[in-house]
Amino acid sequence: MGWFQRNDWNVIAVIFEKKDLFRINGNRTKGSAAKTTRDGAIHHNRTIYWAVFDQNRAFIEGGEGAGKSLVSPRTINELKKVLPTNQTIQYVLSVLESGKSDKAAKPLQWNGYPKSEVDA
Repeated sequence: MGWFQRNDWNVIAVIFEKKDLFRINGNRTKGSAAKTTRDGAIHHNRTIYWAVFDQNRAFIEGGEGAGKSLVSPRTINELKKVLPTNQTIQYVLSVLESGKSDKAAKPLQWNGYPKSEVDA
């Protein structure tokens, strides 16, 4: 970042709700609060994965969260693959980018939820 640029980030956290339901929480945050928001997402005890995007949807950074042990490494890897293109995440980002709200949340819709042992 340049000397006079301020962070204007969309921080996304994939939150574990239950084995077959994750929630996407998003926050638009600026300035020094952006790093605080990011750190909150990283350290939340149910965050599986977190990511930071700018207002043009460019990926800035991301990684596993404190809740990574709640799911398998395979689930996290599958989630990372679809993160930039998933419709739920794109929807949350569009709400944040529009400026209508600085917070958005929605249940994650994707086909990568772990299969139950009965189905295996």
